[in-house]
Amino acid sequence: MESFENKAKLSQLTTKQNALNLQIENLSAQRSLIEKTIKTAEENYTSEKQSFDNWVQTRKTLGSPDKDQEVIDRAKRLDEIHKIKDAWKVKLEAKQTEIETVTKQNIALQKLVNDEKTEAENKFDSAVKHYDLKVFLIRLFIVAPILALGIFFFIRYRRHKFWPLYFGFTLFAFYTFFFGLVPYLPSYGGYIRYTVGIIVSGGLGYYAIKTIGKYIEDKQAELQVSTEERSKKVQMEVAEKALENHYCPSCGKDFIIKKWALPIKGEEIELQYVTTDFCRYCGLELFSNCKKCENKNFAHLPFCSSCGTKTSKD
Repeated sequence: MESFENKAKLSQLTTKQNALNLQIENLSAQRSLIEKTIKTAEENYTSEKQSFDNWVQTRKTLGSPDKDQEVIDRAKRLDEIHKIKDAWKVKLEAKQTEIETVTKQNIALQKLVNDEKTEAENKFDSAVKHYDLKVFLIRLFIVAPILALGIFFFIRYRRHKFWPLYFGFTLFAFYTFFFGLVPYLPSYGGYIRYTVGIIVSGGLGYYAIKTIGKYIEDKQAELQVSTEERSKKVQMEVAEKALENHYCPSCGKDFIIKKWALPIKGEEIELQYVTTDFCRYCGLELFSNCKKCENKNFAHLPFCSSCGTKTSKD
């Protein structure tokens, strides 16, 4: 911050301000002295006035005081004390006016100092924003290729036999984006971060909608193929998962159905769960009998669970 200040100008203003502060202190001390003098004059006037009133009362009792020269002299002395008090009050007002004038000059100097510091703060903020932008662009230059490569690997090689490696690199790319770039986004009131959030959310939403739509289209196209061809394309991992979760490996619908046994009179209806040999939604064969032992097996697994004979989809 100090490197952005006009030190010569601030030093000049500070020197003037210190001189004015010293002048204000001296004037305040003089004002205090005048106030004490006025207080003393008022006390003297009050005392003299009380003495004069008592003395006049005594003279009235003894004789006519109107033509008494001593009464006139004491009255004049009382007036002189009052005039002295008034003169000091005039000096006090003048000193107060002088203090107010110097204080206004000091306030004006303080405003100049504050304006100079505000300008320095603005320059500092501008330099910080420029530095933050520079750091962000450097990080963007490094992170952007990594993120683009990660997205490319995810879209292009997510079904590759080495997909865990590509998926791991994709996770690393997103990590570098959210922890190595996003925290360094320039703020500008938060609009940049909001904009990036909207763009990322929109991009992910568009990709999700497009992927789901393509999946639905592929499933619909797959259902147009004969059951024999679809059966040949079922992979063993998919078949194992489908059997474990009792759904058709082709259309994904549940192959367990509910069956209500006819009740005997006086008994409750009994609910039973049974499986079907063929999918009731797409017609794919699900269970078939072993050619050797006639044991019923899931048609898409390679061996019989009873005798171990190899099954065939051909």
